[in-house]
Amino acid sequence: MSKKILMIDDDPDFIAAVQTLLEAKDYVVVTASNGQEGLLKAKEEKPDLITLDVMMTNDSEGLDVSKKFKEDEALNKIPIIIVSGVKKIGDSAYNYETGEKIVPAKAFVEKPIDPVKFLETIEKYIN
Repeated sequence: MSKKILMIDDDPDFIAAVQTLLEAKDYVVVTASNGQEGLLKAKEEKPDLITLDVMMTNDSEGLDVSKKFKEDEALNKIPIIIVSGVKKIGDSAYNYETGEKIVPAKAFVEKPIDPVKFLETIEKYIN
């Protein structure tokens, strides 16, 4: 049975390109163009992994959505990979006062993606 990946990203060209890449590796790909749609699709589709953009309808939408995934018991076990052109995400993934992980992502992949490294990251974290 093929593993299912939910891509949450507002760039239709990026989604089309990455969906083709993932489907060529026999992944089933479900897409959402914003965070709210992504939350709904995650609940409906029960993906094995989620890729999540940061900047969609606002500059922090992906970070806000990742926190909602973390708080939802039905979704918080699904691995999340942040895929973004924002380079400072890794530095802001933790609350420095408490040491708590703010963004529950397994990995950060910078856009434009390197297809080989991206697939290696997917394969490392998909259940």
